[in-house]
Amino acid sequence: MAILSTDAIVLQVRDYLESSRIVRLVTREAGVLSAIAKGARRTRARTGSALDLFAEGVAHLYVKPSRDLQTMAGFDSGRGRPELGEQLERFVAASAVGEFTLRLLHEEPNVPAYETLVHTLDALATRPLAEVDAAALAGLWRMVETLGFAPALDVCANCHTPIGPADEPVRFVMRTGGTLCPRCARDGGAGRALPAAARASIGGWLAGDHVDPPPAESIRAHQRLLREFLTEHVLGDRPLRSWTVWEGGWPR
Repeated sequence: MAILSTDAIVLQVRDYLESSRIVRLVTREAGVLSAIAKGARRTRARTGSALDLFAEGVAHLYVKPSRDLQTMAGFDSGRGRPELGEQLERFVAASAVGEFTLRLLHEEPNVPAYETLVHTLDALATRPLAEVDAAALAGLWRMVETLGFAPALDVCANCHTPIGPADEPVRFVMRTGGTLCPRCARDGGAGRALPAAARASIGGWLAGDHVDPPPAESIRAHQRLLREFLTEHVLGDRPLRSWTVWEGGWPR
């Protein structure tokens, strides 16, 4: 049985029997893996306190391709990110990002996606509370880009005609995968008007550029648009449970 040592982030943790834990990891070299950390709940266990939710480090795993549950030999913690558990806003946003990542990544390496996750969790842990939702949106759209199904924003998703000018709203149609030119929009379904500022923000997030956080009153519209886009093209009838809370299902 081969041993794999790889950078990893803990995105799910649950206790198992009296002394062990089962974790789901996103790894740099092997994508998403599930593993059992035997004895991790014992005080002196090498993996014990390091296996906190959203912790980042080096996982040492005995990997057998035919198994769904690998065995963890150790976890060397590099960063724990306790900030994400100290304020509800940060935890809710990080949970939404984590659930998305586990749903969309598989058992193949995707280094750009892994690095985007690292950057996003760091931003969620350190940005002012007022910017947390925008930081999550930025990371999620960037993740969409790394996975290869970003929406069309600058050309018509149907006929590929350039869309412009940049300072005018455009028609965004989920079914076609992005913006439509005026001619195609007449036959492409109702869609929704995408304001110029929102289009610029999404374009910047997809490119990994710095984007000033949108006004608080537009954050919910951004969250809804992203959820509807993912539902149409990726999630289908399997919604992300944490997003109900992230979109405003709790008192703020």
